[in-house]
Amino acid sequence: MKTTLNFHDADTFYEQLLDAHTGLSPEDSQLLNARLILLLANQVGDDRVLAECIAAARATPK
Repeated sequence: MKTTLNFHDADTFYEQLLDAHTGLSPEDSQLLNARLILLLANQVGDDRVLAECIAAARATPK
């Protein structure tokens, strides 16, 4: 699992993500996030890495 910044343009990605949520209801926004997570997980494709990512996301302080 990569823990260092690996984006070519993190700001552009963040803007695209915010734009994708524009005008959506909270429920539709949650569905978009769920679909995006599944699509990105499919791109990763490694069960061990995905499990590490889930654990790291849960361990991150608020």
